[in-house]
Amino acid sequence: MGTGNQTYVREFILLGLSSDWDTRVSLFVLFLITYMVTVLGNFFIVLLIRLDSRLHTPMYFFLTNLSLVDVSYATSIVPQMLVHLLIEHKAIPFVSCAAQLFFSLGLGGIEFVLLAVMAYDRYVAVCDPLRYSVIMHGGLCTRLAITSWVSGSLNSLMQTIITFQLPMCANKYIDHISCELLAVVRLACVDTSSNEIAIMVSSIVLLMTPFCLVLLSYIQIISTILKIQSTEGRKKAFHTCASHLTVVVLCYGMAIFTYIQPRSSPSILQEKLISLFYAVLTPMLNPMIYSVRNKEVKGAWQKLLGQLSGLTSKLAI
Repeated sequence: MGTGNQTYVREFILLGLSSDWDTRVSLFVLFLITYMVTVLGNFFIVLLIRLDSRLHTPMYFFLTNLSLVDVSYATSIVPQMLVHLLIEHKAIPFVSCAAQLFFSLGLGGIEFVLLAVMAYDRYVAVCDPLRYSVIMHGGLCTRLAITSWVSGSLNSLMQTIITFQLPMCANKYIDHISCELLAVVRLACVDTSSNEIAIMVSSIVLLMTPFCLVLLSYIQIISTILKIQSTEGRKKAFHTCASHLTVVVLCYGMAIFTYIQPRSSPSILQEKLISLFYAVLTPMLNPMIYSVRNKEVKGAWQKLLGQLSGLTSKLAI
């Protein structure tokens, strides 16, 4: 397929993490275990929220969305990466590469917006607790969740379309673990200034804007907590936000640490590590954070395990 002197590729080759066989096998085992933990951990969080009526609150409604985003994001990257670790020809068809870029970029954007929505939920819970149920009613929660999904998806659709309209010429080797946006744009054999501007604008809209909203929410939350007279009251208010704050630091921290550096852009190795961080580590840790640091979730786990233990005893009799 060609136009003039330009040759358009039908598939891409992902160079991945390593060419050494032993290293790839070790990484396969490691990533397979973490992916299984991710899927099971997020599945059990969603199941627990569905089964325990005490968790039918706005906070856990948004947590359900976060778990779905996490497991979907991991699934958009990790299974294909596992396959490529065990084969020599790491090819991915043009359409599959575009689909992977759309889903991974979209789900990443959804997560950042969703974390800002969850910060607003915690802001209302701490700063205006008496009106919490009135403000965070079901209709508003649904609209906020839909806004997160739609904004991330629309941005991803736009970026995917303008990226894959670029002529790639004979360039088909992507030095990455997946079809990541910057890695694909680098293959173009034309000027990509307009694409870079679009990426910068979307980064401001879907990364820095939600981050600023989170920051403002927590400034107000901390200010309110410091005004609470009793130590017990301050502890209770802090624990209300502890899990979400930990996830926020985890998710935003890596991106800001990377892109705030003096260099104009992250290195290829940094891009790979960032992708691994968000595809492998973050989705696995989020359900653990909400299980370990959250009293309500721990209580729900204990209740469920107690019910399962009682059921097992009855069946044994």
